[in-house]
Amino acid sequence: MAKMKAMAMLGLDKIGMIEKEVPVCGPMDAICRPLAMSPCTSDVHTVWEHALGDRQNLILGHEASAEVVEVGSLVKDFKPGDKVIVPAITPDWEAVESQMDLSQHCYGMLNGWKFSNIKDGVFGEFFHVNQADGNLAHLPAGMDIEDAVMLSDMVPTGFHGANLAEVAYGETVAVIGIGPVGLMAVAGSVLRGAGRVFAVGSRPNCVEAAKFYGATDIINYKNGDIVEQILAANGGKPVDKVILAGGGLETFEQGVKMVRPGGIVSNINYLGTGDYIKIPRVEWGLGMGHIRIIGGLMPGGRKNMEYLARLMTYGRLDVKPLLTHRFENFEDIEPALLLMKDKPADLIKPVVRVG
Repeated sequence: MAKMKAMAMLGLDKIGMIEKEVPVCGPMDAICRPLAMSPCTSDVHTVWEHALGDRQNLILGHEASAEVVEVGSLVKDFKPGDKVIVPAITPDWEAVESQMDLSQHCYGMLNGWKFSNIKDGVFGEFFHVNQADGNLAHLPAGMDIEDAVMLSDMVPTGFHGANLAEVAYGETVAVIGIGPVGLMAVAGSVLRGAGRVFAVGSRPNCVEAAKFYGATDIINYKNGDIVEQILAANGGKPVDKVILAGGGLETFEQGVKMVRPGGIVSNINYLGTGDYIKIPRVEWGLGMGHIRIIGGLMPGGRKNMEYLARLMTYGRLDVKPLLTHRFENFEDIEPALLLMKDKPADLIKPVVRVG
């Protein structure tokens, strides 16, 4: 069989370029070649935090725009040569869970997340997409392939945080963590009508991007307890909603302490380490405060990609401030991934353009 190059997890704490067989296309599926790719903190959790356990020669990556090179005999809406947006989450749409609006968990917890989890990811010269008609979206005319990569994961994950929080007109929202996902949570909250948005972070470029996306207040965790800072800035009153997009297990405690009775703490942060989450008993209303704590994997599939793409096409959302580091060769995926691991101060998101 034909071989291809790919960037893989060789084992715990090890990555490298390998040779692997080109994936086979099923009747409902597609084979794509990446046009642009971006590594994610999730890849870092997988390799260096051992969040998914030991994986041998697993191709990494779940963020790409691509060109279709082959489709199965039952695929109706795509053909070789089409340029597409590829969502990070590619569910099995016939599953009962998908009919329950839980396609992310088709056939079991998190099973809609296939790339670099239960199958090879997109950091190969070719990659496989299951159920192409339901899991690919046509790249809109004029959309840059680098911008389109942000639709794979960063935009839908951040917006999902705002959706899970049910942000409403005029509400006060706190977003903890303003990496690329948190920045999109800020943007999503503003588009849903948030009145005041606290953004918690410290890196200067992230702070400037948070302001660009509509944050009204910046809270630097280096200046003291963020709960105390936010409550003081808000006149002693708790916020309506909290979105957890960064940090560790401690953010759940902080979120509960700063949200009002009847509020929502929404988590979109990938928790790569730790065993248990601590919920403060008193601030949770002794268990009776009507404070909802919810966490969710972003929805995948075609419809979500198409709807979010409209926001970019018609000028509602500009993702260019997220893209701080650019590369031009397939082999550059390794230094780009190491940037995500090391997180230099000027980094938000790297992108590797190969098409």
